[in-house]
Amino acid sequence: MLHQQPNNPTKTSAAVLALTIAASVLMSAPTAAALGGETCRIEILVDGSVLSEHAARGTTYIEALEGREYEVRLTNLTDRRIAVALAVDGLNSIDAKTTSANDASKWVLDPHETTTISGWQTSSTHARHFFFTTEKNSYGEWLGRADNLGVIEAVVFREKQPRKTLSQWFGGLTDEAPEPARRARPSAEAESKAEAGSDADDMAATGIGRRVDHRVRRVQLDLEDDPATQLRLRYEYRPQLVHLGILPSPEEEEALTRRERATGFTDFAFAPDPFAGGR
Repeated sequence: MLHQQPNNPTKTSAAVLALTIAASVLMSAPTAAALGGETCRIEILVDGSVLSEHAARGTTYIEALEGREYEVRLTNLTDRRIAVALAVDGLNSIDAKTTSANDASKWVLDPHETTTISGWQTSSTHARHFFFTTEKNSYGEWLGRADNLGVIEAVVFREKQPRKTLSQWFGGLTDEAPEPARRARPSAEAESKAEAGSDADDMAATGIGRRVDHRVRRVQLDLEDDPATQLRLRYEYRPQLVHLGILPSPEEEEALTRRERATGFTDFAFAPDPFAGGR
């Protein structure tokens, strides 16, 4: 298990990376209709502001903002420690692996704690920022694992026993996420200025961006075998949300706004005659 060590001592939230002890097969978990349940809440932040959620088609959507960095905020809503397996585009946010939720490395939150995950954890001291980009320039495409682009999912497990006073420390991460420096990777700023590609490449995905400080340590944690909650979020750019019928088109919004302002009477006048001067 790995425990985040906040750089700012006044920061009230801290994150923990957990390597689950449980090795049982992932069982069916209750799926929340929105980004929160009785156990945990998940929110997506851009510049500190929470992106609006749109519940539709049996899931929850947010509008991706191309080229913008984003963060994932997790809140423990219980009085017990929880461990959250968090995947972005099907890649574990800790080690970029694709595994079952039971086997995944996890973020651990103390009772009623809130923590913010800025990007993929590339070492015991640093992470690389999430940012919205296209499928072609996504981290998943770079890794050759692009089957689950456009989804952010959190699977939450409760701790079996009350928190112990002593925990075992194991040092830094043993499995670091692949370092993308071997291959050219556009920055978030460059992505926002890129020319439009094919229709498929206009779809939203997540890139791996600038490096940020994010210190963690490993801790021991014993989890329940079955997940308590599963939270799944879809993100798309506005044209795709309009196409799916989740957001109205700009033209439709303008027309509806105009129609809302419509009135029956303004002043007294006779109806104009288009045949004036004729029969």
